[in-house]
Amino acid sequence: MASYRSLRDFDWTMFLLAFTLCGLGVLQIFSATLDTTWRDSWWKQIVFIFAAAVLMWIVSMIDYHTLLGQVPLLYGISIVTLIATIVIGQKVFGSTRWIGRGSFHLQISEFVKIVLVLLVARYLTELKSDELEPRDLLKLGGLIGVPMLLVMKQPDLGTALTYLPILVVGIFLAGLRWQYVAIIILAIAIALPVGYHFLQDYQKNRLLSFRDPSRDPKGTGYHVIQSKIAVGSGALWGEGVTKGTQTHLRFLPVPHTDFIFATFAEEHGFVGVVVVLGLYFLLLMQIVQNAQTAPDRAGTYLCMGVATVLLFHVLVNVGMVVGRMPVTGIPLPLMSFGGSNILSVFLMLGLVNNVRLRRFVN
Repeated sequence: MASYRSLRDFDWTMFLLAFTLCGLGVLQIFSATLDTTWRDSWWKQIVFIFAAAVLMWIVSMIDYHTLLGQVPLLYGISIVTLIATIVIGQKVFGSTRWIGRGSFHLQISEFVKIVLVLLVARYLTELKSDELEPRDLLKLGGLIGVPMLLVMKQPDLGTALTYLPILVVGIFLAGLRWQYVAIIILAIAIALPVGYHFLQDYQKNRLLSFRDPSRDPKGTGYHVIQSKIAVGSGALWGEGVTKGTQTHLRFLPVPHTDFIFATFAEEHGFVGVVVVLGLYFLLLMQIVQNAQTAPDRAGTYLCMGVATVLLFHVLVNVGMVVGRMPVTGIPLPLMSFGGSNILSVFLMLGLVNNVRLRRFVN
């Protein structure tokens, strides 16, 4: 009877929306990597997706309160593995982000997002007051800040920034006085110009090229210029699968990972873009609905944390592709090629489904 109820109460709408986006991603990966050294990527992505779906089901079956009880252990493991990544990780394109051997490697920073969602949910649920006090904010900020600094050390500024929205949505849901909000905004305004001087040279160049890509059209501005050309050439209906000129004439770098949205826009046009963004919107609304019907505050924090991470990824990736955000290397969830990202996203969706299933437990 329990397994029957689990199957019946499983959030099939959320699962089908995620699987549809994955299917479009596989199609685009196949098209973008045709006749390239990455031509096997599409079937590898299928393997990742099915492995991720199994993990989603497993996480759904473990009571999220049990997972919340293991947060100190999970957080400790996260810190240790992030340090290990810096020390013994594989260096690719100047960054040490992956750990593993041979063809098997994981980007640990992707899975840390899940731990931080659990961390924020547990911390805020255990608060004894209805409002967040400055000491609580500082403590929670410090707990988020440690893995952020370790990921920035790799260096991977893009992934490190994805940790911040988890903290932001948590503190606003917990309740924060407007005076504290004003102080935080002022502190950020002061910290931004100071933080600029601590960025790597390539990160500074990316920010400068974001403001004016034409200042270095063959260097740091190249990605954005080619991406905008690809998006524009898609027009209304697109050029068709495997027919994108920017993609298949190799003007667009890494078309199956960070810039997959540009290749999709080129081949499927404005109509295809609207469909994909509509699917993301429906997926996010389904997660928010699960947050609204969660059996307790912890469930609400978990669902909203997951929704915020996915929204941040979509906004930054799409904004980057059309030149409205700096190039940060943040993948498009469920569509970009990459095992670590697919696994982490499905694990987060498993947490959401976990919350949903607990509504039906007496």
